[in-house]
Amino acid sequence: MEQRQRPDYTVLDQPEVTRYLFHPRREDSHRRLTAKDLMIPVDDTTVVGACFHLTTKTGPSILFFHGNGEIVSDYDDLGGVYNRMGINFIVVDFRGYGRSNGSPSVSTLMADCHPILDRVTHHLDDLGFKGPLTVMGRSLGSAPALELAASTPGPIASLIIESGFARAEPLLSTLGIDPKAIGFKEEQGFCNIDKIGRWTGPTLIIHAEFDHIIPFSDGEALYNACGADKKRLLKIANANHNDIFFQDMNTYMAAVSTLVENE
Repeated sequence: MEQRQRPDYTVLDQPEVTRYLFHPRREDSHRRLTAKDLMIPVDDTTVVGACFHLTTKTGPSILFFHGNGEIVSDYDDLGGVYNRMGINFIVVDFRGYGRSNGSPSVSTLMADCHPILDRVTHHLDDLGFKGPLTVMGRSLGSAPALELAASTPGPIASLIIESGFARAEPLLSTLGIDPKAIGFKEEQGFCNIDKIGRWTGPTLIIHAEFDHIIPFSDGEALYNACGADKKRLLKIANANHNDIFFQDMNTYMAAVSTLVENE
């Protein structure tokens, strides 16, 4: 794939944007670190936390970018659910979230996913885990997931987007940010809909029917724009943005399993 110049996201790094877009939480100091935990360097001074829920060296693995307001340890129990299905589940934080240092910004969010993918793939290889890798992003995490799918498809077997947004301007407006007041144009944003158009691998789009933050129409737009021949749009009936998993966990997990097990 041809090299593309990375966009300049600095218009979204303004304090009047980041204070609405990011809601970092620190990890509970009582949580003990285990052999599953790894700190990943993303630049000379910054590390982000990751947790490797590993179960089988020949099974598929998912690299998961969580949503805003969430942290790695929120997924400790879910890691066990994936493991019982024979899936390795790796969750990573953003800067300033969980055990990570630094402060979050759009520019670092989009840059950090590249060294994260590199470190995760090398760590799995060092441990002898050889199964296919799926990149998955939820909500805000859809942006780094799609960044990787569009620009670094080599190590990625398939893609899952849950509650992802198609365009930045409507999301900013929902969050209380006036795009015109900050001088924002859509081409200065995440360009999720353009990036998914460059991805051709197997894809699963999961979206809540009544998502009040990122409407179901965004999931439809991503699905329609996706360049993959093998793709599925899963609507979780009666669900909202923050209860999508628990409204129909069985259907959700069955769809994920079907995608990753067939790679």
